[in-house]
Amino acid sequence: MNTIHLRPRFARTAAMSVFLSSAALLAAPALAQRQPPPDTGEAHGHDDRPENVVVTAIIPRAHIDILGGTSVLTGDQLTRDIRPSLGETLARQPGVSSTSFGPGASRPILRGFSGDRIRLLTDGIGSFDASANSVDHAVAINPLLADRIEVLHGPAALLYGSSAVGGVVNVIDTRIPTRLPEGGFDLAATGTYGSAAREKSLAGKSDIALGHGFVFHADGSWIETGDLRTGGYVLGAGPRAEALESDEAEISDLAGMRGRIPNSAIEGWNYAGGLNYIDSGGSLGFSVGRSEYTYGLPIRYETHEDHEDEDHEEEGEHEHGAEEVKIQMKQTRADMRAQVNVSGGLLDQIRLRAGWADYEHAEMSLDGEDVHTRFYAEGLETRLDLVQTRQGGWEGAVGGQFLLRKSRIEGEEKFLPAIDSETWGLFTLQALDLGKLRLEAGARYEHSRLDAADDVDLGSPEYRRSFDTFSGSLGASYAIVPDWRIGVNLSRVERAPTADELFARGNHAGTQAFELGNPDFSTERGWGVEGTLHGRGQNFHVAVSGFYNKFDRFIYDDIVADDACLAASGADELEFPCFAYLQSGAEYYGAEIQADWTAARFGRAELRLDGLADFTRASLESGEPVPRIPPLRMLGGVTLDAREWSVRGEVEHAFKQDRVSARETTTPAYTFVNASLSWKPALAADRLSFILQANNIFDVEARRHASLLKDYAPLAGRDVRLTVSLAL
Repeated sequence: MNTIHLRPRFARTAAMSVFLSSAALLAAPALAQRQPPPDTGEAHGHDDRPENVVVTAIIPRAHIDILGGTSVLTGDQLTRDIRPSLGETLARQPGVSSTSFGPGASRPILRGFSGDRIRLLTDGIGSFDASANSVDHAVAINPLLADRIEVLHGPAALLYGSSAVGGVVNVIDTRIPTRLPEGGFDLAATGTYGSAAREKSLAGKSDIALGHGFVFHADGSWIETGDLRTGGYVLGAGPRAEALESDEAEISDLAGMRGRIPNSAIEGWNYAGGLNYIDSGGSLGFSVGRSEYTYGLPIRYETHEDHEDEDHEEEGEHEHGAEEVKIQMKQTRADMRAQVNVSGGLLDQIRLRAGWADYEHAEMSLDGEDVHTRFYAEGLETRLDLVQTRQGGWEGAVGGQFLLRKSRIEGEEKFLPAIDSETWGLFTLQALDLGKLRLEAGARYEHSRLDAADDVDLGSPEYRRSFDTFSGSLGASYAIVPDWRIGVNLSRVERAPTADELFARGNHAGTQAFELGNPDFSTERGWGVEGTLHGRGQNFHVAVSGFYNKFDRFIYDDIVADDACLAASGADELEFPCFAYLQSGAEYYGAEIQADWTAARFGRAELRLDGLADFTRASLESGEPVPRIPPLRMLGGVTLDAREWSVRGEVEHAFKQDRVSARETTTPAYTFVNASLSWKPALAADRLSFILQANNIFDVEARRHASLLKDYAPLAGRDVRLTVSLAL
């Protein structure tokens, strides 16, 4: 594997960052009082069960106390919802959709925002992959080994980056153990089979107490699927109509294609080991892991006859003009986490997190012999959080974050120059609890710099760009009656353009597009307001949030006339459609509603009803819709839970999306009916569980509007899944 070495100046800066943070941690034990750390589950009079406490907020609080829409996926619900990709795992959470670029590459979309506008984290540190750069690139975070997944909006998102306009997804695992296992060890294993893709997966993890406060961790997972079977036709209505009009039998036959999506199989594995030292004064640990993941990109068939005069096709090209490509992704990652429980007059805890990764993926022919393009990236991220001691009703945190990244592309489709980037930020989150009234404020200053090599003609002498951004928020919540709080949050956000938005210039086979950036882009700025209502009673819980965002110089991508890309490439004709990054004013608004109710009890059994609805509407200043915005979606479920067993049925309906940009196609409505049965044998004392699911029972044809491949890669058809979990 080729490794990119950070330049000496990068390395010196990184070393200094880690040194200064470590020095602070080494000095802090002298101030620490040797006593157990405070209970992180405290929610100041609210529901403080661990599954309801949001740790991503730095100051752990119940989600009812957080200013902004928030969801937590853990326990049996996480086990039931886990899919091979992070996007599909979270797709049924309020305000969440997915890019759905085939089963292998599916990244979450939050409130219509995608790419760099949401941050994907592993225990507070970025994923170090290329998924934010392009929808065909998979996320290098494995949901199969997650303990919990938190989705966070609002002021606390500023703790993780000014680009997190849409929010933060934090996948929390135990690769660096957080506690000493009871009985000396913990062991968990899960196996799943899914019929739609003949999916087989195994995942296991273990924590072993070595004595004297040391804990060893090991984990691993493996997954293999065939091509995904879908309900109805593979091609959408538009391409199917084009195929039917063709005089060529090979093209017209595509109109009747049903069943499995060609080139959508997945195979992957990873493993990791970690060690942590834990005592009452704090902890210090690290982990090292390796992942390899291979997945196919569903074929974007050409159903017209532009290629009828060609005498032959290039190797690796499909018989209907579309290229069959698979991607092989590899990543080696190391993480470190340290915490000092100061428990002093000013500081309660000092936390240091650092991560490094070496990432590579290759876009190649199906036989692996012809590699078209290779992506390389190496990154280092560190963050230092100083958590203040709660004094009366005042609590907060201040900190700093530093990120280095070096990337390059090699091969025939080098659409980006080699990029060196450096980002550092300072942030704070402060909260004041006055009883019924709570106030919260957050602020972040960030400096970023991008250096582009001259190995791609950018059409501009400007190969270095630097940006200074400032984002802030101010919010309040009020207890209108006990356990009911209404809140409002005002925010001002500023985001620096990404390397792709600035410097992209060339063909990209993965997305089947000629991508064109603009080196002269300025920062994206906006302001927003969000209102929330949280309430709960003995048998119910309700959460409502509504948001509005208005942007200046909003950056988006869309199909444009070929002239711009022809001028940039100097070619006579384009291999792919011209996708250009553009800048315009824009506004987003929407709402999310989630509720659950324990309607009845029958001895040891409970009957629970739950539901959610989410909606986003986004427009450019011209009035034209922002491309690929998810439609209104509603989901309702009924669960009968009797401790050892539970039965659940649910219906999910996504409405038709016909509010589209000039170059988009509409997406039909669809309805999924799902059911599940779970059983925990009494003799196993909650250590063994079985979950049997039937998803999309009526095998309907469904397409996700946010997907660039929606007309060529619909969602899964009927999928019967069996999951077995063991915990010791």
